[in-house]
Amino acid sequence: MKPKKTYLKGKSVFIVSLLVIVATALTVYLTGINFHRSITSNFYISLGIIAATLFLFLTYGLYKGARIADNFPKLKDFKSPEWFGNGNGTVGDVPDIGIDIGDGIGGVIISIILWILMSIVLVFLLVVLETIFWFSLFMILAMLYWVFFRAMRLVFSKAHHTQNDLGLSTVYAFAYTFLYIGWIFGIVYLTTVLK
Repeated sequence: MKPKKTYLKGKSVFIVSLLVIVATALTVYLTGINFHRSITSNFYISLGIIAATLFLFLTYGLYKGARIADNFPKLKDFKSPEWFGNGNGTVGDVPDIGIDIGDGIGGVIISIILWILMSIVLVFLLVVLETIFWFSLFMILAMLYWVFFRAMRLVFSKAHHTQNDLGLSTVYAFAYTFLYIGWIFGIVYLTTVLK
């Protein structure tokens, strides 16, 4: 009888991973303020905790023979709005707004009216830019999810070899943890050496 396969939901694993990373970084940073640790030390501690958590998660998942199920919404046939550019991928020319309002009371009144109109335009632009910001944040999270999902799927594709074998699960988990986190340690180390 074949052992039952365990499926983890990709979106849930991704959200929990983001929460763990944010909570770890905030905790280490906030405790680092009390102990007067440097940013580099805080970064090393945060990466160490994240690496240990990832290692334990991968070891457990590989030992249990887990698979990752992709339950993230699909972004099919997405096209950017035409108002981002002039249709051929380049941003259109910005027109030169030169208004001669003159001096005197008429110029003051026109200046006030233009100031009010520009304030309304700026408020509108802030609303539009906020929408663009949230849309960009969503797209960045979607890209991170895709990279994360592909990486986890690659790791758990070995689960049929490592199921119920703690030694082999540990070796695979250590190797993938080293690959996924080790390069970040290397970048931080090189940054401190080159200062």
